[in-house]
Amino acid sequence: MTEREHTADTEPRRRRRGSTGPADDASVRAALIEAAQRQLASAPDGDIATRAVCEEVGVTQPVLYRLFGDKNGLLDAVADAAFERYARRKQDLEVTDDPVADLHTGWNDHMAFAAENPALYQLMFAPRPHSAATAYRRILDLLEATLTRCAATGALATTPRLAAQLILPANIGAALSRIARPDLFDDPALPDRTRDAIFAAVLTESTTPGAPDPLRAAARQLRSQLTLTGTDTLEPVETALLDRWLERIGEPH
Repeated sequence: MTEREHTADTEPRRRRRGSTGPADDASVRAALIEAAQRQLASAPDGDIATRAVCEEVGVTQPVLYRLFGDKNGLLDAVADAAFERYARRKQDLEVTDDPVADLHTGWNDHMAFAAENPALYQLMFAPRPHSAATAYRRILDLLEATLTRCAATGALATTPRLAAQLILPANIGAALSRIARPDLFDDPALPDRTRDAIFAAVLTESTTPGAPDPLRAAARQLRSQLTLTGTDTLEPVETALLDRWLERIGEPH
């Protein structure tokens, strides 16, 4: 073999063997995440192979391990990237003058996202051992923001935080059930019936006879209004104290 032939034969392998430098890390990391997303979407078992991901991007597995630690770290990065995309999608939803209608829209959009991205959705929301994905909290914050608007109009029968802790798990549970076991959860009306049951528990408009305590309802409404608009009348320490008082008054017994 001539020296030129030897060089041509070994050059691709040399490029694959070489590690990336700091300037390349961000682009290689993004490429690995995108490749893992594609593999996840096409995998019948909802899993990925790090070797195949590396081969698609054209790097060696040590590069992946250096950037993500291990396969679980790569999956966490894929989940976080998906959460960011989901959060942007939520932020792009129209905000109307009717926060309760916006709450319904948010629920339905969540179900639509799950149906469009079943494998990715399971990675995002199904519990995984040792997962370190960090963006889940942002989804809860977006839901709480809508619920705070509901509370400010007097439409919420509990606190935004407690309502979010009921709504999001129910939304996730309905979506995951339809993805993982469509044979058992085949009722097309299941998401709507689940939504209506949960919303009836947290919204004053949907409660059964027996109105909520008016003092607690007023405290929750005032606290949410102050959260949205603030006030120039009180000093910061006074505002914090008032917020704490309203929180205690508004807590359900």
